[in-house]
Amino acid sequence: MADFSRGRGLTVLLAEQAPQSKLLPAAGTMERFRVNQWLAFVASELHRTFSPWLWNPKTPDSTKQAARDKLAGRFTELDALFAARPYLTGDTFTVADAYAFTIVNWSNFLKIDLEPYPNLSAFMARVAARPKVREALKAERLIGMAA
Repeated sequence: MADFSRGRGLTVLLAEQAPQSKLLPAAGTMERFRVNQWLAFVASELHRTFSPWLWNPKTPDSTKQAARDKLAGRFTELDALFAARPYLTGDTFTVADAYAFTIVNWSNFLKIDLEPYPNLSAFMARVAARPKVREALKAERLIGMAA
């Protein structure tokens, strides 16, 4: 049985239940394939690096530093990408962007500075400014913690 409590599965499930949102391209299209690629990247390269390593107080400092170093590399990749386009797959906001925003926003809680990544920071601000995102951040009392 699928675990829909995971970010990637949950984002796809929610987007498929609201096709009018256009957060997920139609199945079988190249656009859907690209969104799935980015969902996999966020899940494996960002989410799994933040968690559990950086949240667990028992994680050794050397492991935490290795996780932070890996994130720095991924943030550098994203920063370069966002220099050329506003969202992960191009000009359109998708569930992959929502998932990336959620995970990268954990930087605020863990005191990871995004200032060295101006294009990633601009992406975070762009997503945070979206009305539905602002609504969700307010509901979760995270409005002061978002980019």
